Amino acid sequence: MINYLNKYFKINEYGSTISREIIAGMTTFATMAYIIVVNPKILEAAGIPFGPSMVATIISAFFGTMAMGLYAKRPFAVAPYMGENAFIAFTVVKVMGYSWQTAIGAIFIGGVLFVIFTTTGIRSWMISAIPKNLKNAFVVGIGLFLTFIGLNTTGIVTIGVPGAPIHLGNLSNPSTLLAIGCFFLMAMLMAKKISGAIIIGIIATTIGAFYLEIAKPPTEYFSMPPSLEPTFLQLDITGSFTWGFISVILTVFILDFLDTMGTLYAVSYRAGLLDKNGDLPEIEKPLLVDALTTVLASLLGTTTTGVFVESATGIEAGGRTGLTAVTTALLFLAALFLEPVLTTIPPCAYGPSLIIVGMLMIAPCKNLEVDDISELVPAFLVIALMSFTYNLGTGMTAGFIAYPFMKAVTGKIREISAGLWMLCFLSVLFFLTCPH
Repeated sequence: MINYLNKYFKINEYGSTISREIIAGMTTFATMAYIIVVNPKILEAAGIPFGPSMVATIISAFFGTMAMGLYAKRPFAVAPYMGENAFIAFTVVKVMGYSWQTAIGAIFIGGVLFVIFTTTGIRSWMISAIPKNLKNAFVVGIGLFLTFIGLNTTGIVTIGVPGAPIHLGNLSNPSTLLAIGCFFLMAMLMAKKISGAIIIGIIATTIGAFYLEIAKPPTEYFSMPPSLEPTFLQLDITGSFTWGFISVILTVFILDFLDTMGTLYAVSYRAGLLDKNGDLPEIEKPLLVDALTTVLASLLGTTTTGVFVESATGIEAGGRTGLTAVTTALLFLAALFLEPVLTTIPPCAYGPSLIIVGMLMIAPCKNLEVDDISELVPAFLVIALMSFTYNLGTGMTAGFIAYPFMKAVTGKIREISAGLWMLCFLSVLFFLTCPH
């Protein structure tokens, strides 16, 4: 069995071990287990029942992550995206007044389009057209985005007032202090090159939170999953084919395209999986997994799925092969019955891991071209807007628009490929049609 796993996942070739891959998969799961509760909680605001939505979230994550491990053989986890779920719940349903069934129909249409774009090679063609400087900016921007999520989740940074939108949190709060301690525990373990530093920090901090009564330990350990019937195949596809709904479909399509592209590149960079040209070999496989999982998710009754940026925590723990993803997928499957235990992991335990990974992802700063203004402006906009708008798609689209503009005004328009012009066009459409 050990020899088979080594051969199938090429574990030895990537300089990893089976135990390291399993620990990495556990680490990834621990940092993104919150999605099991948070995604259905957000969608509940749109009228989607919590229980069935939770089951749909788990099954989507299991299918996508398992396919990523067995088919694409990459250490990436797939689950319903944060951001897209809020867009569906609050903008499409609450503000625009569409039913959640029609909104989920848009997710299905977007998924089918992605399958077509992936199998025809259009998606990978567009991704290969992105300049290396923008790719490096994606990694840095996502790193700062992750850091901000971690800082806000732990209470180290909180929402402020007009004129000072964010400020330092209450550092006397026991939960915040525990989070700070968790950060330095993880950093110390990593400095000493101890394997599994992140998962050790999460477990130790969770136990500490129980002891200090910051979080409540589980009162039970197992529970049967709710029925999926209220959401399964309830999407309204025909209702999505209206003129007024085009902007919603376009927004869903572009957001998923950009989020997956940026995240996939960023986590691949951290894993050392990119080739000498900065591209991910056989990128069509993870892209196809992403597309098919989105289609499945819509049929189950949840929103757009894709590669989760929290995969970087497992990669930092040593995950390099599909066995990491398989481990994460199996834990998602177990979550159908272990929800009472998994949802007790407090933010002060998983939040610091996001800060740690965000810190590590700023490494490409040294590769940014800062002496050429036509390269610097787009890269700067990507990094700044990803972080300050709390939206990866906004930063990337701004970069795709600014890059051709800066090349044109500096007399370097011939450096723009057809694929990048296509991305620029889609980005302009995004800003023109995106519902606010």
